[in-house]
Amino acid sequence: MILRWIVSLVLNAIALIAVAQLFDSFHLEGFGTAILASFILAILNILVKPILIILTLPITILTLGLFLIIINAITLMFAQALIGSSFVIDGFGIAIIASIVISLISMLLNSLIKDSLKG
Repeated sequence: MILRWIVSLVLNAIALIAVAQLFDSFHLEGFGTAILASFILAILNILVKPILIILTLPITILTLGLFLIIINAITLMFAQALIGSSFVIDGFGIAIIASIVISLISMLLNSLIKDSLKG
């Protein structure tokens, strides 16, 4: 269980680094900062994200779940605010795009890891 969580943190850190390489307005100082950001995002996803989902449930239902992308961007901005100058996102628009790309890359990496562990 703990090993799976650590692997997930590392994969999310890799996704964050990939996004930092793709977008000039998404700055990440290094792998240590990426691990810290991944850890903080995991904590925020456990503590803050469920509260945000409950508070925004009507709009999430109206948008057929697409508002969850905005919630992911908000948690990404929270993580950036907690970390400080070594992790900077230049605007909410890039946070939305980054949250989509991070989710896609993480999903791809997690599926590759699961496939390689099975066979």
